[in-house]
Amino acid sequence: MRAKELKRLSAGAEERSARAAAGLADLAWANGLLDIAVGSVGSPVGRLTIAVTRRGLVRVAYDDEAVDEVLDRLGRELSPRILESARETEGWRRELEEFFEGRRTRFDLPVDRRLIRGVQRDVLAATRRVPYGRVATYGEIAVRIGRPRAARAVGRALGANPIPIVIPCHRVIGANGKLIGYAGGIDRKVALLSLEGALPTG
Repeated sequence: MRAKELKRLSAGAEERSARAAAGLADLAWANGLLDIAVGSVGSPVGRLTIAVTRRGLVRVAYDDEAVDEVLDRLGRELSPRILESARETEGWRRELEEFFEGRRTRFDLPVDRRLIRGVQRDVLAATRRVPYGRVATYGEIAVRIGRPRAARAVGRALGANPIPIVIPCHRVIGANGKLIGYAGGIDRKVALLSLEGALPTG
């Protein structure tokens, strides 16, 4: 058998295997046997891995985070019943794609906050209220949560945000417009603020 024919048969087998795996994930979700569906989205800031539970979006990870480590934490803290599913992540993948295309300024689907704990809940709740195209400082977020001297604690909470972009920690900047402290890297922070037309000048 020639190499070209072998390659064609191999590609066909891989496609059938992928379809079978997708069908298994959909069936597992429908029967309550799957707790976390995983998918991926291309974006101007790199490929994103997303995880969705029945409550909503629980995790967004940049492509320089090890996927195995992300899934391991989800398995430990939420459930080990995790599978890749295009169907169950479709809604969030679509909203993120629309955001990056400039056609969406707010996210409408629910989020699952179970990985957000302690003071981080207040910090990220206040951060989520920073509108598209606007920024707030760490100090301003600290004031909003009733802890005006806790700007550094705010920074730590934002640095551990499990749902970046959707909970827009990129919109929180340092005093005098300094772009500091973004877990995804300053280049991504610049790119996201530029997308929203909110990049500080000077």
